[in-house]
Amino acid sequence: MTVLPMNTAVTARAARPWHLSDHARLLIVWFALLVIPFLAPNAYVVSLANMMFINIILIASLNLLMGYGGQISLGHAGFYGLGAYVSGVLGVKFGLSAWVGLPAAALITGLAALLIGIPVLRLRGLYLSMATLGWNAILVVLFNRLVDITGGPNGLLGVRPFSFGDFALDNDFRQFPLVWLVALLVMLAILNFLRSRIGRAVRAVATNELGADAVGIDSFRTKLLVFVLTAGMAGIAGSLYVHVNQFASPETFSVSSSILLVVMVAIGGSGSFWGPILGAAIYTAVPQVLLDYEDAELMLFGLAMLIVLIISPTGLAGIPSALRRRFARRAA
Repeated sequence: MTVLPMNTAVTARAARPWHLSDHARLLIVWFALLVIPFLAPNAYVVSLANMMFINIILIASLNLLMGYGGQISLGHAGFYGLGAYVSGVLGVKFGLSAWVGLPAAALITGLAALLIGIPVLRLRGLYLSMATLGWNAILVVLFNRLVDITGGPNGLLGVRPFSFGDFALDNDFRQFPLVWLVALLVMLAILNFLRSRIGRAVRAVATNELGADAVGIDSFRTKLLVFVLTAGMAGIAGSLYVHVNQFASPETFSVSSSILLVVMVAIGGSGSFWGPILGAAIYTAVPQVLLDYEDAELMLFGLAMLIVLIISPTGLAGIPSALRRRFARRAA
C-alpha cells in the first residue's frame, strides 16, 4: 500500500527542484523590467513605463480589496486623487519636500478611508459600490471647487519632482528607478500580506463572512483594515503621479476612472497576484494605441475588453492555468 505524504506542497517542491517561489518570480520579472530605459527608443516609451508602474500600484491595491477582500469599490480613483493633491499641495503651498508628501499622502488617504469605511463598510454589494462611487464624486467636486488650494479645473501647477539635494528627478529616465522600486516594494508588501495570518483572514471573510465570524475572525475590522490599507496604497500611487508629472487635474481622478480600474482588475485577473501587472499594462498602453481612432476609441476599448472577458472569465492571468487544465483533460 502506498502511503501519501502529509505535506503534499513540500513534497511537490522537493520533487521539482526548479520550482520558484512567488517572491523569486516577482524579483525575476521586476529585474527584467529594469532594462526598459536601456531598450526604449525614446523618452516617451520610458514615460509610459513610469505610468505603468504607478498603475500597477493602483490596480494591485484595488485587486487586494476586490479580488481577495471581496469588496467592490467604485471610489479608488478618488483615493488616488486625494493622495496626489495632498502630496502636491504640501509641496506647492507649503514648500515641503516630495519625500514628505509621499508618506503624508499615504497617511491622510488611509485616515480618510478609515473615517468613511466605518459607516460605509456596513453596507454590502450594490449599496457599498454606490456609497464609494458617491465618495469619489464628492472628492472630484472638491478638487474642482477648492480653486485656491487645488487650482480647480485648471489643475495643480508648479509641483516639484522628487530630488536628492540638487539632483532632481525631473525627467523620465531619472524617475524610472524610483517608480520601479516603489512598485516592487508595494508588490512585495501585498505578497507578504496575503501569506500572513491577517491575509488569510481577509480571504476567509471574502469567502464566507458568517463562517469567519463563527471561528473568531472579526469580519468588520478585517474589512476595514484592508480598505484602509488599499486606500493608503492608492495614496502612494497618487503621490508618485503628481511628482512624476508635476501636475494634477481633477479629470484624472473621475468616477469613470474608478470604473475603468475595476474593469482592469477583472481583465488582468481578479484575485490573481499577477493580474494587476497585466491590467496595468493594458490600462497604460491601449489608450495610446487607440489615439488615432479618437472618435471610436471608447468603443474599440470596450469591445476589446469584452472579448477578453468572454474568452477568459478569470482574466488574462487565468489563461495559462485554463490551458493546462484543458491539456490535462485531453491527456486523461
